[in-house]
Amino acid sequence: MKRILLGFLGTKLDRATPDKRWDTWRPSVAICQHEDLLIDQFDLLIEPRDKSLAQQVVEDIAAISPETKVNLHPMILKDPWDLEEVYSALHDFVSAYPFDTENNEYLVHITTGSHVQQICFFLLTESRHIPGQLIQTSPSSRSRAGASLGNYRLINLDLSRYDQLAARFKQERQQGHSFLKSGIATKNPAFNQLIEQIERVAMNGTAPVLLTGPTGAGKSQLAKRIFELKRLRKQVTGNFFEVNCATLRGDSAMSTLFGHVKGAFTGAVDNRKGLLASANQGVLFLDEIGELRLDEQAMLLRAIEEKKFTAVGSDKEVSSDFQLLAGTNRDLREDVKEGRFREDLLARINLWTFRLPGLKDRREDIAPNLRYEIDQFAVRTGRKLNMNHEATQRYLDFANKPESTWSANFRDLNASVTRMATLCHDGRITLADVDSEIERLRFAWGRDSSKTENPNSLTEGLLEKCLTQTQIQSLDHFDSIQLAEVIRICRQSKSLSDSGRKLFSASRQTKAKPNDADRLRKYLTRFDLTWEMVQAQPGPP
Repeated sequence: MKRILLGFLGTKLDRATPDKRWDTWRPSVAICQHEDLLIDQFDLLIEPRDKSLAQQVVEDIAAISPETKVNLHPMILKDPWDLEEVYSALHDFVSAYPFDTENNEYLVHITTGSHVQQICFFLLTESRHIPGQLIQTSPSSRSRAGASLGNYRLINLDLSRYDQLAARFKQERQQGHSFLKSGIATKNPAFNQLIEQIERVAMNGTAPVLLTGPTGAGKSQLAKRIFELKRLRKQVTGNFFEVNCATLRGDSAMSTLFGHVKGAFTGAVDNRKGLLASANQGVLFLDEIGELRLDEQAMLLRAIEEKKFTAVGSDKEVSSDFQLLAGTNRDLREDVKEGRFREDLLARINLWTFRLPGLKDRREDIAPNLRYEIDQFAVRTGRKLNMNHEATQRYLDFANKPESTWSANFRDLNASVTRMATLCHDGRITLADVDSEIERLRFAWGRDSSKTENPNSLTEGLLEKCLTQTQIQSLDHFDSIQLAEVIRICRQSKSLSDSGRKLFSASRQTKAKPNDADRLRKYLTRFDLTWEMVQAQPGPP
């Protein structure tokens, strides 16, 4: 295969006085002198004003490597340090270049040219616009026939070949995902994939991000973590500002967001900066953005697109370069149809839209979030807090039932842990604490187990106190209802015989010697239960 070299002419490094040309290391010449690196073709990019220097380099290469064919490619650049100009010109060059990878091997020389030109060569090679390898040359003390050869090194950009580097990148990504989840080891595959996408979007751009989902799903918490991760990665230097747009009304809405000047309206006794200006070089989170009025939406759209806005009562523009995160539990598309939300603003903020699921839609994550809430309570209060295995299992068994709606999502879970932690003795959450909390949650969700119109809740509550979740799941619906009623009667009775008389009040009349206690004992044995076990369970009968 032919070996073809691409590179820029070094306007300084390739230049030397005539009497010292062969005693000076000149990279574009020296690279053609290595016996173990034969160059068949050298495509040399030059600026027209350096034509005489380029011609001298061509002649010197011909003198030391006659088999190397040098092609000069003029490239007009007003500013070789302008990234946009250089990349555009170089991209046009490589797009038109007749690459033939079946017959040719390509090397890209990144020693010569401005740093910007070298960077653009790197980017185009890394993206495979140039199907070759990078080569870096450097001077050395070794010489041959009076000319400084220098050294060369090939740079392979296939990161998959570098196991340690790939492992480090993977670890960094995983750390970013864990950071966004507050270190909670979530198990829901869809949620974990969602967090991975959010991490990539947040780290690779500054476009607005819209977080949707039910109230209490964690939008505000996630927005703060996105900002903190960007700050750790040195992507923002400003601060994080948050406001719930549902709390903004009238003149205060405009003033809070865009600021005002003294005397702009009644009560404006001083100048106010506003959140958009304060968030310069930082992140602004507008929760419940759908609550903004149309006037505020119009000003916000301009601020997002132009990074400029005008404070209330002022005629001077204010500039602020902030990243917008927005949250809503509403369907903004429906709001657009009904004229409550601007279509152009929605188009601008929903480039990246992520819907956070409710807690009931990721029940496998309740356990790690329960542990997190317990730990956070201990941190906030400085009190050591424990929840034993039995209490934890009882709570999770209930938490994962269909009747547990978690209507307020993580707010419900946080409040639940706070109540149990506050009411428990000596920092230990017990079965009794959990059972009391389950009753409170049922009542809060409209499923009070003391009400007869909720027989399913009553049944499940009684069975939970005597059987494991595995045992309950193995029961037929008929058996579960029957057993729950038996347990209820037993816990209301004074003795085993008393329970039997109540349960078999009709059938015992047909027997000469009824043994109600024995019949009840045998029935309970079918479920690995005894009278004593049923009576020992805490909670109301």
